[in-house]
Amino acid sequence: MDLKQLLDSITPEIYESLKRAIELGKWPDGRVLGYGQKELCIQAVIAYDARKPVDQRTGYVPPKTTACEPPSPEDEQPQPIQWKE
Repeated sequence: MDLKQLLDSITPEIYESLKRAIELGKWPDGRVLGYGQKELCIQAVIAYDARKPVDQRTGYVPPKTTACEPPSPEDEQPQPIQWKE
């Protein structure tokens, strides 16, 4: 089985299970994840993740938006409350 076939066989559930095993350092059944196993899981997760659109990948940080910029002087002025009946 080559890498493409392996990645094609990984389901979203398996992908999440691999990520969880890496995070916790153990398999879902409680067995400890060995160093070599962890290394292979990380490689599989990275390769699987690389096939997804950029904004859906693990660790994606969206580009800076206007919401992160400091407020303009107009935004700093108090705004009156408008009651709707």
